[in-house]
Amino acid sequence: MTLAAFSVLFAAVVAGYLLNRQAAAAIRTRGASLHSLVGFHAAYSALLVLLPGFVVILLWLMLQGGLIDAAVMGGIPADAVAADDDSAYRLVLAEIKSIARGQVFGTPEPWKIEAAERWTALYATSRTAMVVAVGLLSLGLLIFARARVSADFRARQSVEAIVLGLMIACSTLAIFTTLGIVLSLMFESVRFFQKVPVTEFLFGLRWEPQIAIRADQVAGAGAFGVIPVILGSVVIMVIALVVAVPIGLMSAIYLNEFATQRFRKLAKPVLEILAGVPTIVYGFFAILVVAPFLRGAGQASGLEVSPNTALAAGICMAIMLIPFISSFADDALSAVPRSLRDGSLALGATRAETMLKVMFPAAIPGIVGGVLLAVSRAIGETMIVVMAAGIIARLTINPLDSVTTVTVQIVTLLIGDTEFDNPKTLAAFALGMLLFVITLGINVLALRIVRKYRELYD
Repeated sequence: MTLAAFSVLFAAVVAGYLLNRQAAAAIRTRGASLHSLVGFHAAYSALLVLLPGFVVILLWLMLQGGLIDAAVMGGIPADAVAADDDSAYRLVLAEIKSIARGQVFGTPEPWKIEAAERWTALYATSRTAMVVAVGLLSLGLLIFARARVSADFRARQSVEAIVLGLMIACSTLAIFTTLGIVLSLMFESVRFFQKVPVTEFLFGLRWEPQIAIRADQVAGAGAFGVIPVILGSVVIMVIALVVAVPIGLMSAIYLNEFATQRFRKLAKPVLEILAGVPTIVYGFFAILVVAPFLRGAGQASGLEVSPNTALAAGICMAIMLIPFISSFADDALSAVPRSLRDGSLALGATRAETMLKVMFPAAIPGIVGGVLLAVSRAIGETMIVVMAAGIIARLTINPLDSVTTVTVQIVTLLIGDTEFDNPKTLAAFALGMLLFVITLGINVLALRIVRKYRELYD
């Protein structure tokens, strides 16, 4: 039925577009002068029908589940679920939904079968009502948009107003989404710091968050010092940047200034293909190729190399980051005014001197943006680190040891048997908040660097 609702909406949009276009063209055929082009009249009808209908479908899908669940659970026997037992409430509701989908285990009570039938009937009624509501709304808006067509109707201004309102709504949604993410992290982080001191979290040297959640579990007392986790993230990020930044910048300089057009057209797409490779592929490459090679090289030279190493993860992450740095640097170099390059060459500078002393400094803002994008990818990468570097936090800067990162620990803490009133689970939100603060600091620093160099070369 959801597909049917979208189909009805799409048909109404197409019909409104064609009707208004035909009506506006007929007015112009009769010799009257239209205030706006025919296309604006058609676009006005399409937007007027599309946006409200789309919002109605989304709101309907968001609200129907909770309302139907409440209606179904309100009709079950009063003694079936205790009023204050949320776990039992959710368990019974899940069983009713399973019965409604035909997944019956054992012999359920008659009232559960009746509730499942009521749940199915309510969902069918809701879907049908959604299609009818979308159809009636679209029809009303289509008729209204058709009635607005006239020689004096300012369709262009109306279309621009609708598009402007849509952009404002999208911007507002993005702002509130970001605000919601930050507030949720802050709220859960405060709960964590009520159980674990801030000083222990920020300055502790042991990260062992495995503690008992239930009475029958066996686990340690738990240690939440974040220094080893942060250090592991820094080690892998530094290795990746040390490898990726020089290679990415040199490849961008070569492709932009010294390579032939034929080679550039071939090499740049091939280089950018690396950006589309899934990170799990890099993880497999790390554990099947890079890590065994490092272990073999270490044994040959008498060095002790762990099965999972920060070096293997950093090298594979660098391969992933090279296209980002190279592409951003190449675009930044291409955006430098041609007059700067020609003036430098006219004064007798070589192409290498022109690149290093004129074009590269002028392109610093764009290059910094590419490097910082690479830093963000390196900090937020999870799969490569899990497969190549491990999940054990160690206080070491040795690239041949096994380390872990913030993102890996967040994933590890939120899988399995979790309860959101336990320090182990809440630690994931504290790590997320710390990662957010670090990323925000990097972005602020980047803006200051970009602004400084932009003032010098504008």
